[in-house]
Amino acid sequence: MSDVLIKIKDREGVVHEVQAPTDMAMNLMELCKAYELPVEGTCGGMAMCASCQCYILSDHTLPEMGQDEDLMLAEAFHVQENSRLGCQIPITEDLDGLEIELAPEV
Repeated sequence: MSDVLIKIKDREGVVHEVQAPTDMAMNLMELCKAYELPVEGTCGGMAMCASCQCYILSDHTLPEMGQDEDLMLAEAFHVQENSRLGCQIPITEDLDGLEIELAPEV
């Protein structure tokens, strides 16, 4: 397996180009935390807090949103059409070039 490039726009508008390993079973929330970007992940990746909400900016095919993620986003703040929970998106080779923006803090 190899690393993929993911572009993450932080809450100040700075874009971070990071290398994401595809062989460590990581998700976008864990990737942001590994690079010390301001994502809390309060619930530990269980789709129960929305503190890892991000906006998908690029045209990538992502895993379908599960019921837990859908219900959490229905109650979250700053939700947009392209909102997803980073904890629910595993890092795979298909994500090479993915561009996301971190949602504002609550």
